[in-house]
Amino acid sequence: MQPRTKRQREVLDYITSFIGERGYEPSYQQIARHFKIASKSAIAKHISALEHQGLLSRQRENGSFGLQVRTKQQTASESIYEIEWLEIPFKDDFEEDWESENFFVPEFMLGYADAERIRGFRVRDEAMNGEHICEGDIALVEKRPYPRDGDNVVAIIENKKVILMKYYRQGANAEFQSANPNYPSIFASADEIAILGVVRGILRPIS
Repeated sequence: MQPRTKRQREVLDYITSFIGERGYEPSYQQIARHFKIASKSAIAKHISALEHQGLLSRQRENGSFGLQVRTKQQTASESIYEIEWLEIPFKDDFEEDWESENFFVPEFMLGYADAERIRGFRVRDEAMNGEHICEGDIALVEKRPYPRDGDNVVAIIENKKVILMKYYRQGANAEFQSANPNYPSIFASADEIAILGVVRGILRPIS
């Protein structure tokens, strides 16, 4: 198994390189200093995640913890990433209880996208079915507040409605176009919208 986030990979690579060069493991303080992170608790969180994934172990000795990297031959198909759900600031009728649990996708599904910026969003309607994005699908959304014209985005309108539609900027306003004639375009001013992210891929549950 590969580390599930970019930062976890970087921490594991640093620990492995440090041990290889010096023959002993770095302290949490040394790891934090290397990554310019002020809080050692943040490093402890990454270490705990890597330990949970079976990629290293912590051994207590003489009152302190030692780190041991575990090596394991693996294939690309074993590499998976844990994906969180896109945070919506209000509840809606479409949301299911299981959407509170993270889910996993193979590494190849993310391409060159940064896994730490990818979130899941369950499609609410058929507005984009002309582009084969259907109600109940799970969109893989890159958290990015500044889309390009023609991007499919997840956005909040007037802080009360969440949509997945195609974005076009019109001066200080924006147009959201559907790919379904039964769903009219939505026009809104910049202060009425919040872009949550850009759609990078679609997963479809087996029915």
